[in-house]
Amino acid sequence: MEGQKKIMVVFGLVAAVFLHSVAAQTAHVVGGSLGWTIPQNGAQEYATWASGQKFLVGDVLIFNFATDTHDVVEVPKASFDSCSSANPIGSTITTGPTNITLTAAGDHYYICTFGRHCQSGQKLAITVSTSATSPGASPSASTPVSTSDAPCPPVQAPSPSPTTRGPTASTPPGSTELPPSSSSPSAGAGFVLCLLSLVMGLFF
Repeated sequence: MEGQKKIMVVFGLVAAVFLHSVAAQTAHVVGGSLGWTIPQNGAQEYATWASGQKFLVGDVLIFNFATDTHDVVEVPKASFDSCSSANPIGSTITTGPTNITLTAAGDHYYICTFGRHCQSGQKLAITVSTSATSPGASPSASTPVSTSDAPCPPVQAPSPSPTTRGPTASTPPGSTELPPSSSSPSAGAGFVLCLLSLVMGLFF
């Protein structure tokens, strides 16, 4: 029985790692059609945009701006509130457009340091979650997998896909779902889950 438990743990870890690796990323175009600029209605415009997004670790922020007209830098909350470039987190990015990958969960703050752009509302505060079921994000639907009589899904040949896809019904406006590193995540994930189910069925 000890050997069976070890096999179960190994297969569970393999499945978890695989499913994590095929999770789709989302590219969020900051401000949507507004882009990264001085908003007409002040900072509330970016706050409103951010409230309609779900930010997860691994997602990408796309700051659309013309080089030498704006910049973007991540700062602590105190610097964000005072529109100060003191204590920057990383380098100030002056070449646009630019992509920033979200690598850590928690609150993140971005400002433009040109002139009084930040004071005029060119600032963005977001909260990043570690998964779709974390607080602040909608939980994804899950279906229990039977280990005895669930048929294995056929593994389909991957179909070619573009590098980015437009917004779908499940993708908030102003964001674009990026394809995962695997060209057919649903088929691959289904195969791993089926394999795991078969192994569990052998031992129980």
